[in-house]
Amino acid sequence: MHVRIAAGASDEEAAAIAAALAEHVGESVEVYVGDDDEPLASHDGSPESEQSAEREADSASNADAPQRDSAEADRQDNLEPTDRERRLRAEIADILEGGPEKYRDQLAETDKLFVRDRLELWFDDGENDENAFLFEDGRFAAFDDWHPDGTGEETDDRLPADGLITGGATFEGRDVHFMANDYTVKRGSMAKKGVEKFLRMQQRALKTGRPVFYLMDSSGGRIDQQTGFFANREGIGKYYYNHSMLSGRVPQVCVLYGPCIAGAAYTPVFADFTIMVEGMSAMAIASPRMVQMVTGEEIDLEELGGPQVHARESGSADLIAEDEEHARELVAKLITYLPDNSDEKPPQQEPTSPARSPEGIDAVVPQSPNKGYDMTDVIDRIVDSGSYFELRPDYGPEIITAYARIDGRPVGIVANQPAHRAGAIFPDAAEKAAEFVWKSDAFNIPLLYLCDTPGFMAGSQVEKEGILEQGKKMIYATSSATVPKQTVVVRKAYGAGIYAMGGPAYDPESVIGLPSGEIAIMGPEAAINAVYARKLSEIDDPEERERMERELREEYREDIDVHRMASEVVIDEIVPPSELRAELAARFEFYEDVEKSLPDKKHGTVL
Repeated sequence: MHVRIAAGASDEEAAAIAAALAEHVGESVEVYVGDDDEPLASHDGSPESEQSAEREADSASNADAPQRDSAEADRQDNLEPTDRERRLRAEIADILEGGPEKYRDQLAETDKLFVRDRLELWFDDGENDENAFLFEDGRFAAFDDWHPDGTGEETDDRLPADGLITGGATFEGRDVHFMANDYTVKRGSMAKKGVEKFLRMQQRALKTGRPVFYLMDSSGGRIDQQTGFFANREGIGKYYYNHSMLSGRVPQVCVLYGPCIAGAAYTPVFADFTIMVEGMSAMAIASPRMVQMVTGEEIDLEELGGPQVHARESGSADLIAEDEEHARELVAKLITYLPDNSDEKPPQQEPTSPARSPEGIDAVVPQSPNKGYDMTDVIDRIVDSGSYFELRPDYGPEIITAYARIDGRPVGIVANQPAHRAGAIFPDAAEKAAEFVWKSDAFNIPLLYLCDTPGFMAGSQVEKEGILEQGKKMIYATSSATVPKQTVVVRKAYGAGIYAMGGPAYDPESVIGLPSGEIAIMGPEAAINAVYARKLSEIDDPEERERMERELREEYREDIDVHRMASEVVIDEIVPPSELRAELAARFEFYEDVEKSLPDKKHGTVL
């Protein structure tokens, strides 16, 4: 086949046309250009001819192209880093060293890791030698303010990354945002560039819908550099605005590794979950020196805001870690109960049998409503083995707040604890329960209430401590929660305790009774005293009065017995205690996708 193309075509163009047509028509092709009598290129359709044509085209192309300068070619083919890249890598290495060496040396005195070693502990998966985290933002923050001028001398003014590291990482297979203070840089204090990085990290978390980890070790704002970050619209105050916007959207987890003073102390209390490390962490609105200046009180930091203060007294710490490794272990377990954000369901795991047999539940619960026992002995027979994870165990211990799994499904447990003050609800316990219910509902974790309480505590002291205020919050949280809720009347459910503990009026999916259960305005002793006090006082014979009291109590208990409650359809079912776990598993599975709605309003006014 002969083909003629327009004048001006190059050799390689003619060769390419010949090869393409020959392959298409399956015969030899000769290509003529313009009015030429001889073909400029030809192809007979064979692979060898195609390769020859390609060589001709390459040769023609090379003949027309200007020859590269050999020195230039050698330079471009050299894979060694350039001086420019070497300088950059040296600058990065210098930044990674952190603050002055003398401050890095001081970390060992408190068994504290250097911040970048801490990040490696948290985020290194142990499978490769890559960076401990996926990426870092703002590594060169404040670079121009401190970087050596070439003298090679190190000063106390080093500000690598402006003392704050932010970025993205993978933790236990989950992508998270993180920030971590570098205590070797001005004691982890915050200034303009670091504040900007912190704010960007929070704002990006709002967009990605991924959890945020705050690894805190900060002395607060850098007072001598406060211009430009303290009161600005996009300054440090915006931290707490962003905390508020993130609240309930993504889990915010904070671990404290050192003194967290003044403004820095608000981050841990804004976080959903806060862990303090024993022997190294503290948080307070002001330092001991400032407290003494303002109030005259002499106190050390441990007494002012150490882990025991916040775990037992203020309730601001959810857990205390023994050391840095333990802190990571606690968060690794915590995150298994939490979704990435409020749009997702919490992750499920393979079911495991309870640590102790459900067959023993009934033997654990005393028949007498006034006899104490440990509610965890019941929980151990309901939940999957190894899944029990209690939060704030030393604060308001009359109520247990814990995450666990039932047949692989995460649940939030709110349980009265008769082993502490008979399970009566005190103000701190009510506050703890309210916040736990609120957080669990925000992250779509179903709720299990295990009720065994004489009700809210009475007395002048608890009134001063706000029993009505805190009780109101607990009832409000229970009322507003839209996750699936199951309530078990384990034994006594007296007074407003049944309201706060997800009773029939609070839209639970089920209220289940055990045969030991009772529901009443008040317990038998209090009721008999309230109703029959005068009548009993008129009986002179002590034995006769005791007999009458006993009869009245038994009559009263028959009226409040769980069988009467089931007969009146106050509760949904009485189940054999040994079947409680299976019953709960079936009900949580059945109601997994239940839809609930709240009235159309901006928000409530209670919390």
